[in-house]
Amino acid sequence: MREISRRGLLGAGIAGIGAAAATGITGCGSTGTTGSRGSAPSGSTPSGGTVGAGTPRPSGGGKGGGGSGKPAPGARPTGADVRLIGDGSTADTGKQPHQPPAPVPLEPGETPPQFVVFSWDGAGEVGNGLFPRFLELAKDHGAAMTFFLSGVYLLPESKKTLYRPPNNPVGASDIGYLTDAHIKDTLRNVRQAWLDGHEIGTHFNGHFCGGSGSVGNWTPRQWRSEIDQAVSFVTQWRTNSGWTDLDPLPFDYRKELIGGRTPCLLGQDRLLPTARKLGWRYDASSPGGTQIWPDKTHGVWNLPLQGVPFPGRSFEVLSMDYNMLANQSGNSTRGRTSRYPGWRKQATGAYLGGFRRAYETNRAPFFIGNHFEQWNGGIYMDAVEEALKRMAGKKDVRLVSFRQFTDWLDVQDPAVLARLRTLEVGQSPAGGWNAFFKAA
Repeated sequence: MREISRRGLLGAGIAGIGAAAATGITGCGSTGTTGSRGSAPSGSTPSGGTVGAGTPRPSGGGKGGGGSGKPAPGARPTGADVRLIGDGSTADTGKQPHQPPAPVPLEPGETPPQFVVFSWDGAGEVGNGLFPRFLELAKDHGAAMTFFLSGVYLLPESKKTLYRPPNNPVGASDIGYLTDAHIKDTLRNVRQAWLDGHEIGTHFNGHFCGGSGSVGNWTPRQWRSEIDQAVSFVTQWRTNSGWTDLDPLPFDYRKELIGGRTPCLLGQDRLLPTARKLGWRYDASSPGGTQIWPDKTHGVWNLPLQGVPFPGRSFEVLSMDYNMLANQSGNSTRGRTSRYPGWRKQATGAYLGGFRRAYETNRAPFFIGNHFEQWNGGIYMDAVEEALKRMAGKKDVRLVSFRQFTDWLDVQDPAVLARLRTLEVGQSPAGGWNAFFKAA
């Protein structure tokens, strides 16, 4: 298993790991409260339950809606449905399968749904079987997820000089490059993910978190370069690899891409002007948030990872697997095996504690970040799977992608959303939802 250092997880702040007991570690190699910066480097969610308020019940399955939502086995567009784009790396295959009905505004006094978004940074399949494992889990529970694909995961290492990262040497990448076999596996899984109804976002490329080349120092123009390159690696993988034996990705990535998450949750302030110019609708890069209803920043929905209760500790932890690890085994991905069962229980409890706090009070959307990694024996993968299973099927719960949640936000009355934002973390609406909205 790869060590954290291979993925650039250890930023300068990790030296302060000992402070975790007092403040909590909130991300990819950084320390501080849940408001400090941090995520992890690169690496799907169920709806299954009762259809929540504001959306008509679908007649059949569908991601983020009601019913089983299970994609048909081996679903793929037919030749007549496919319009190749560019060199044939991607294709327009029409409307994405397994989507929920078009969202509608909340009715007066209606209880808001409980949205949960499971997302995956990097989204590379590196031979550990985690990508297909969570595609299957999502399928079993009628869930939609967001996969933030790292563009360099589709670029063969032999062509790494095509990557010109801002403020870094040509071809540099703090997450390295995948083998050709793993690139092919990633392509197959990304393709299946979209056909299953999941969203494909971006985690950009080289994952630079420290030093002068850190993404935190990039200008809006440099972010534009990074995005353009990430898009090119996805839309020109056939040219870059020379492979002709794989099907195209079944979507127009330039239209599909409406949001992302930056490496280590750095650089959002100078990314957002570029994101807005590109027409992005949301960004998930805020350096730590709380469980309240979101608002826009610079015209883009700001959808951050959130601080959640950390069982047995006096501080909160960011809702991401790496942050659980950093507060359990420090800078090691292979901690004491005797502690794995307790750590797994603690991580599961953190996810479920955050979920319950929102579900039982202000119904703020809950955002969870993950990586396809077997850190500490895979306990975080087991924890997020257990949490998903226990959230699925509950009344009003919708396990959706960021795109689907943004679709819902965009059709709501701004006054209703503003009213929802008055509820603090863990604050229930006084007198119930009907009275709460009547008082608006």
